[in-house]
Amino acid sequence: MSKDPRLSSGPVSIEAFLGQIRIETIIEIITALNEGVLALDTGLRILTMNPTAELILGRTTADLAGTPVCDLFGDPSCPQDVLAETLRSGESIIDFQTTIDLAGGQRGDVLLRSVPLHRQDGSDLGVVLILGDVTEITDLRKRMNRQHRLGNLVGRDRKMRELFQLITDVGDSNATVLIRGESGTGKELVARAVHDASGRSQGPFVQVNCSALSETLLESELFGHVRGAYTGAVGDRRGRFEEADGGTLFLDEIGDVSPVVQVKLLRVLQERTIERVGDNRSIPVDVRIVSATNRDLDTLLATGRLREDFYYRIKVVSLSIPPLRDRREDIPLLVTHLLTAIARRDRQGEVPVVSGDAMAALMGYSWPGNVRELENALEHALVLSRGGRIMATHLPPEILAGRRGAQVALREVPLHSEAEKTLLAEALSRAGWNRSRAARQLGIDRTTLWRKIREYGLKAD
Repeated sequence: MSKDPRLSSGPVSIEAFLGQIRIETIIEIITALNEGVLALDTGLRILTMNPTAELILGRTTADLAGTPVCDLFGDPSCPQDVLAETLRSGESIIDFQTTIDLAGGQRGDVLLRSVPLHRQDGSDLGVVLILGDVTEITDLRKRMNRQHRLGNLVGRDRKMRELFQLITDVGDSNATVLIRGESGTGKELVARAVHDASGRSQGPFVQVNCSALSETLLESELFGHVRGAYTGAVGDRRGRFEEADGGTLFLDEIGDVSPVVQVKLLRVLQERTIERVGDNRSIPVDVRIVSATNRDLDTLLATGRLREDFYYRIKVVSLSIPPLRDRREDIPLLVTHLLTAIARRDRQGEVPVVSGDAMAALMGYSWPGNVRELENALEHALVLSRGGRIMATHLPPEILAGRRGAQVALREVPLHSEAEKTLLAEALSRAGWNRSRAARQLGIDRTTLWRKIREYGLKAD
């Protein structure tokens, strides 16, 4: 059997290969693609499209011929700048994600690629727009992002994910919970998450700061009192245990409770009854106790300031919150979360953007005050920035003094986030908008940087 002389035995360029194929075969290939293909003229109006595009959009070529492509996306989702850049520079744009009207009238997510389209004489004909429906993938990513939250707790660090799982596991039980963590790590938020994950979530959540009251006042606060129990007790008063009946009582700073109050709390844990101060009647209560401390309870136990039976009774389940310095990858996530909460609280229209230098300073600080200190630092920055872009100079001086010199790597911030956008903008600014240099600084290739520039609409000053 003779060999076709038109076919080479060695490698063949794609141009040479396509030059040997009938136009009908190329049409069949385009028809068989899983991606939609739209041909646009130089005015970005639809010329024609393949059957997959018709399925994705729920419209026929005859319906859409001559229609401006932006009508499919709506403002501001239309990738007009991306397509115009392809026409101007002749460079393809890869993997630009936006939303579009899909078949059935639903909004969906698509990943776009653009390729310049030329006539045989080399003159511009328009642009080919290739789109893939990634709605399901985007929904999955959003569900994954929700896994980084539990109530008002935010974190994707391994230790935080383990904490989230433990909170969920312990929620259905009535076990007494002890929360350990440094000051400012969010022990109250963990306590509320435990309450919300339990069958008591519809009941009250009552909090008592045990370190803020003297022994006598703490007894009255917890158990209540009857008239005449002590000077100033002019009437009967319900305590926090009765107020929390059917719900959760959160005892913050449990390590500061005196041995006398420890004995009375131990009785409640064992018998599920209380006695008001000055009364000998037992009152049944249905309360789950969650306690917290930033103190070393083992040391208090060794020195006799903490009763051993009480200690083991309150730590049936122990939850530990890692300090912020041990979960730095959560900082960009926390910054976005806290700024969003502050903006909502202060009724600001938009969430302020954090510059790359400011994020680098936040990532480099040791955070002895943990998340509470981070929140205070952001409020400080918001005051100085007057609600505008937060720069490093707007941060408290101790954070700037403690920053690391190195820039934050792009992989350390969440994808498709404001933190990623600010790092990109700062890298481009430092590189004088030399894309190759900026890409090297960020540790990504030039094509990826170009795609992200278009995704965020970044432009040189």
